[in-house]
Amino acid sequence: MADRILLYISAAPDLTLEREVLGRATTEIPTTLGWRIRQTPGADERLDLQAVAQADVHLLIMGSDIRAPVGAEWQAARQAGRTPALFLKQGAARTPAALIFVRELERYAAWHPFEDEADLRRQVLLLLTEHLLDRIDYFRIGTAEFDKLRAWRKQLLKAKKKAADQTRGGAGASSVILSPERFVPSGGKLVHTRPKQ
Repeated sequence: MADRILLYISAAPDLTLEREVLGRATTEIPTTLGWRIRQTPGADERLDLQAVAQADVHLLIMGSDIRAPVGAEWQAARQAGRTPALFLKQGAARTPAALIFVRELERYAAWHPFEDEADLRRQVLLLLTEHLLDRIDYFRIGTAEFDKLRAWRKQLLKAKKKAADQTRGGAGASSVILSPERFVPSGGKLVHTRPKQ
């Protein structure tokens, strides 16, 4: 059983906005679970292959180019017996290396095309919600939370395309998001909570 979801996002630097949108989007899912979000490291960071191998959900997002860390993350996931969910940005002019990488990965899984950040956000939120609904015992999701997740999933399916909020920042790097319902801070204090609805 787990109280926290490990989400790994593999993406090259040309997808910084998409990474930020997805990092923030997880807070919209009506669950008391915490989130540990790891992302493809920057030039001055180390690659966390353990997080790749242990991720509950691993997203690989492809834009115009492929960079060495993303390829290494793909290999580490495959060696751990996992296949990341593949998302392919439409309309991106791809480098020859990116075209080869896209074709290579098609042997293992289908690419989910997305038009923009809002489309990617909606598809990923659906994927994450379905992941939780399929594993209610593992994540100790109670009846009330299960019902909220199902209702929210229905809203996502019906919702028209909504522009992703690009005005806020701060979620483009690896992060941890905890819920006060399941996690009590020790030796610290709770700084910010979601407003009650």
